Amino acid sequence: QVQLVESGGGLVQAGGSLRLSCAASGRTFNSYVMAWFRQAPGREREFVAAISWNTVYADSVKGRFTISRDNAKNTVYLQMNSLKPEDTAVYYCAADLEFVLSSSPHEYDYWGQGTQVTVSS
Repeated sequence: QVQLVESGGGLVQAGGSLRLSCAASGRTFNSYVMAWFRQAPGREREFVAAISWNTVYADSVKGRFTISRDNAKNTVYLQMNSLKPEDTAVYYCAADLEFVLSSSPHEYDYWGQGTQVTVSS
């Protein structure tokens, strides 16, 4: 069983920055693929970024968001810069124990409870 706890969400003006954190339980964190997804009201959950030994990003955030991990702290981060109102959503952290770098939510085995990010115009 893996538990994921997100933090760092909040309200920010357009053009601002936030850093999300996701702390994971488990002794083999460095073998998980970690990802961030987001879900806006009335919309499906969408992929944001994922990290194994490599990284992959959604086109909508490429160049603005950076995913990183600290295996010593069992934590994955999402640095979000140049935020736009359309980035407003609940952001979820997810873990894949099969080490498949994927943008599909169906590949991920564990999910956090989510953290709200609101970008005002």
